[in-house]
Amino acid sequence: MVFDIFFSRFSSRMASLAGQPFTFFLAIMIVLVWGLSGPIFNWSDTWQLVINTGTTIVTFLMVFLIQNAQNRDASAMQVKLDELIRAVEAAQDEYIGIEHLTDVQISRIRDALEGNTKQAGDHLAQRQIELSRLIERR
Repeated sequence: MVFDIFFSRFSSRMASLAGQPFTFFLAIMIVLVWGLSGPIFNWSDTWQLVINTGTTIVTFLMVFLIQNAQNRDASAMQVKLDELIRAVEAAQDEYIGIEHLTDVQISRIRDALEGNTKQAGDHLAQRQIELSRLIERR
């Protein structure tokens, strides 16, 4: 439990840092320094192994950190959507929890919903035209 909390916080922070412009700049600088050091090390196999090993290790670890952060974000989003379904009286409660279904089952539900949407397509198209006109007036 304590490890889960620590790992969640750590992975969120690391995923956030990994997506910053400074981190990208730092990575470019490391590659440039490595590249410029090539002549010093006579372009040796060891010199090449340093960058290969370093990037492999960083990539391997970042996959787990970023995946953990994405899983938590997706779960939080699902909970929020479930709450919206519960809050809207006209919403169909049977859609709560469908993320646990198989891909085939979800595809069938999506196809059925898209079929219902096509029936209302003319109304939707008319509404989009009205919205476009309103936006153009601004």
